[in-house]
Amino acid sequence: MSTVSLKDAKAGLSSYVDDAIKGEFVTITRHGKPVAALVPLQAAEIAQRALKPRRTSFITYLKTFPGGEFERNASPSRDVDL
Repeated sequence: MSTVSLKDAKAGLSSYVDDAIKGEFVTITRHGKPVAALVPLQAAEIAQRALKPRRTSFITYLKTFPGGEFERNASPSRDVDL
C-alpha cells in the first residue's frame, strides 16, 4: 500500500492506476491527511455490496423478534348483525 499526495497523484495517475490493476491500494492525501483511495475494481465492488442496504419485508422483520411466529386472532374484528 502506498501513500501519495493529491498533487503527485494527478501527475502520475496512470502509474497509480497500473498499481491498482496489479492489486495494490493507493492512499491519496490532501495536506497530509488521507482523503481517498485508489483500489482494484474487485475490492471496490465487494465494498459496494457490503454497504448496500438489505431490504426485507416488514413481516420478515417482525419475525426476527423473540417469540417467533405470531398467531392470528381468528375472531372477527367486529360484530356482524344479520
